[in-house]
Amino acid sequence: MASVATEKTGDVKDLGLAELGKRRIEWAGQSMPVLRLIRKDFIKAQPLAGLRVAACLHVTTETANLMITLRDGGASIALCASNPLSTQDDVAAALVAEYGIPTFAIKGEDHATYYRHLNATLDTQPHITMDDGADLVTEVLSKRHDVTAGIFGGTEETTTGVIRLRAMAQQKVLKYPIVAINDADTKHLFDNRYGTGQSTLDGIIRATNLLLAGLNVVVAGYGWCGRGVAMRARGMGAHVIVTEVNPTRALEALMDGHRVMAMAEAAPIGNIFVTVTGDKHVIAREHFEKMRDGAVVCNSGHFNSEIDLEALERMASSRREARPYVEEFTIKDGRKLYVLGEGRLINLAAAEGHPASVMDMSFANQALSLEHLAKNRGKLPVEVFAVPADLDQRVARLKLEAMGVKIDKLTPEQERYLSSWQEGT
Repeated sequence: MASVATEKTGDVKDLGLAELGKRRIEWAGQSMPVLRLIRKDFIKAQPLAGLRVAACLHVTTETANLMITLRDGGASIALCASNPLSTQDDVAAALVAEYGIPTFAIKGEDHATYYRHLNATLDTQPHITMDDGADLVTEVLSKRHDVTAGIFGGTEETTTGVIRLRAMAQQKVLKYPIVAINDADTKHLFDNRYGTGQSTLDGIIRATNLLLAGLNVVVAGYGWCGRGVAMRARGMGAHVIVTEVNPTRALEALMDGHRVMAMAEAAPIGNIFVTVTGDKHVIAREHFEKMRDGAVVCNSGHFNSEIDLEALERMASSRREARPYVEEFTIKDGRKLYVLGEGRLINLAAAEGHPASVMDMSFANQALSLEHLAKNRGKLPVEVFAVPADLDQRVARLKLEAMGVKIDKLTPEQERYLSSWQEGT
């Protein structure tokens, strides 16, 4: 049963899935102690009272816990998916039926539905936008000028979105301040590295059931996501090859013990290819032409543009679904190449995304940043800026406390020493 898309109820696949979704949301919440503490504070202080928030995020159990926290802090929420394949339909149903949060998201939705859902959140005339990939703010700036005046701030979750937003700021088209959640240390050092590393391999294994040990896994890009994928792949016995355009990152990958080479050199020897660059056509026709029979290609960057799927389609004599989330392309010379999850985020297309314990920190940053935006309404410059350092450190302290870890504190003598210059040799 499909619900009807309205501003009040949202649009989800099947409201009958709500009970299952609620149980899964509660399970994830057990591993999100920092967000739980923030929610407790929000219930008392109501820092978001009277504010309308439009959120374009992956509709997962972890996101649900963030939405509930913001709701309990006084905000009116409207949520849509930030990727057509990342929605967990039971979670979307639960948000509507169990938690009263309008949610517009159906796994596998087409392009038209995706943008209809996105605009449904903007129809609520939001004060704050929350993005994962900057599609929401792009729609605001390019088409939805009717809502621009009412928006006083926004947040962006991911590397790709921050890149887009900084381009907007540089070109002087950005209309309101954006907090780059991705730039917080307690986000990218953990979410990107450990979350993407584990969940990407989880998605690959669920989709293919391949044994990674002994295979050549090619990781395109050695940012924090690439570092995580490479680390986890090597931990499972794979031979990791890294491709890069940044010489410093390439050198770092080499020093970390990985083979480093150009994609043209890696193409004939790779068994599995994972793109995590945030760029376009990192794997292109010239690479497909060199790949071995049976090579598997997937993406864990935000958009599916990292793989030139149109070129692969033109090269293929036929294509079919080999198994769920695995599409087989038979090349005219007889080779078979496999694309996972339509080239979209494999960790969310074929798996469940990042573990809740790491999203706890990322979404704690989101919640505290919305509180920061609310407190400083009208006072912040129109630019993309990092999560304030004190909030970032607060998230780290709360996470350590939740894990039962105590650390040292500087003594007054040590503080004086670090702030002085007189003492030396």
